[in-house]
Amino acid sequence: MSTLLGLCLGLGLLSMVAPLLWPERRRRRTAAQRGPLVTLRDRLARAGLERLPLPAFLALSGLSAVAGFALGSAVSGVTAVALAAGAVGLLAPFLAAGWRARAARRAHRGAWPDVVDHLISAVRSGASLPDAVASLAHAGPAGLRAAFAAFERDYGATGNFSVSVDALKERLADPTADRILEILRMAREVGGSELTAVLRNLSSYLRAESAIRGEAEARQSWVVNAAKLAVAAPWLVLVLLSTRPEAAAAYNSAGGGALIAGGVAVSFVAYRAMMRLARLPEERRWFR
Repeated sequence: MSTLLGLCLGLGLLSMVAPLLWPERRRRRTAAQRGPLVTLRDRLARAGLERLPLPAFLALSGLSAVAGFALGSAVSGVTAVALAAGAVGLLAPFLAAGWRARAARRAHRGAWPDVVDHLISAVRSGASLPDAVASLAHAGPAGLRAAFAAFERDYGATGNFSVSVDALKERLADPTADRILEILRMAREVGGSELTAVLRNLSSYLRAESAIRGEAEARQSWVVNAAKLAVAAPWLVLVLLSTRPEAAAAYNSAGGGALIAGGVAVSFVAYRAMMRLARLPEERRWFR
């Protein structure tokens, strides 16, 4: 009897901790399967650089690092400053791609309600779902027409709606697009008379979310810009000081190099902390 009670107690404890353990393990395994290269590919797709191969992008980052190092050496003559400039050059393409991706997401965020409204009108007029999606290549928002034109070509060549939707999701690389396209895929595969109602509710939600997020970003933008200026200002002063021979000699010493290395570390940590605190939560992509 004591063995049975002990077994029941162990099973009960295991049942209590299972929801805390196994979902987290699945999440970590999924993130590991995606990997940094998949994340980088999504960022390039959102930035409009989906045709740029990853090796070419990484090679561009290397060339940018060499150019930054050479420019830092030519301007300051301080090895530590040149290394810092090379590190900035290495990260510059990644930062530029991230900036383009965020700008594209902000621009697309205001366009998705119009896309949903157009789909509602097309469905209510009797058009099939593939034709409704393909019509966005001609009547949709200007920034999204190229992706929907590619869907129109894919569907015309294959006649497979699901495969064409998967390709469209990869081109758009947007969580809102994933949500809309998965709703359309489900409606096509299993049917449903409430598609227009679901899309109408989704359009209202997207408009409200866009308005709230835009107001929050406008309120915090001046704080973020001031923090970026505060991080960049000391390095501009350092570059100006290093143009003087006596300052360059001091910074080329071991103590000067340690000082610059410490400044780089502090600036990096402060910048990342500022961006993390100022970043609004972003929705993750669906069914990947």
